[in-house]
Amino acid sequence: MPCTPEHISIVIPVAAGETAHHQLLDDLKNYDFEIIISEQGARAKSLNAGAAKSTREFLWFLHADSRVTSDNIEKLLTAVSQNPDALHYFDLQFTEGGMARLNAIGANVRSRLFGWPYGDQGFCMSKSTFDKIGPYPEDAIMGEDLLHIRIAKKRGVTLSRIPSKLQTSARKYIERGWLKLTILRLYHMIQLLRTPL
Repeated sequence: MPCTPEHISIVIPVAAGETAHHQLLDDLKNYDFEIIISEQGARAKSLNAGAAKSTREFLWFLHADSRVTSDNIEKLLTAVSQNPDALHYFDLQFTEGGMARLNAIGANVRSRLFGWPYGDQGFCMSKSTFDKIGPYPEDAIMGEDLLHIRIAKKRGVTLSRIPSKLQTSARKYIERGWLKLTILRLYHMIQLLRTPL
């Protein structure tokens, strides 16, 4: 049966006082998704709490500063309909230009070559697949998304790239400095890939 928005719960983790998700909600207002805003202090806890509250067959995890287009939704519904047991993710695109474009290119190459997408690429999976993988690791200081992917691959879950670019904000690169944050994230990625599962 074809997947429609009525089959999908969208989980949006937010930090206290965050307002970036208001634009995302505006993107989604004409679609019949179940939308769950989850604020539990830590992102992993917010993701897991949102998943627990969901009532629909599929879970789509979106960051608060993501922006969703009709192309994203159309391609997602097609991908989920064709492969309902996979963990789906998008190509990444930053809404701002500048050096962050290189990070998006790097993220997309990393995802295609090594199968290591991050959470800002909009993970979507069935609830049964989520249960097979298990919850996001709440004891992780950061990088719960990459750890979740590593566990998914270890448990035989297929990763599926959706041929559509999901936009997110590069504000953290702007606020903290492009080079500093890029080096820091590379370091964290290496540490996370070395973390025993």
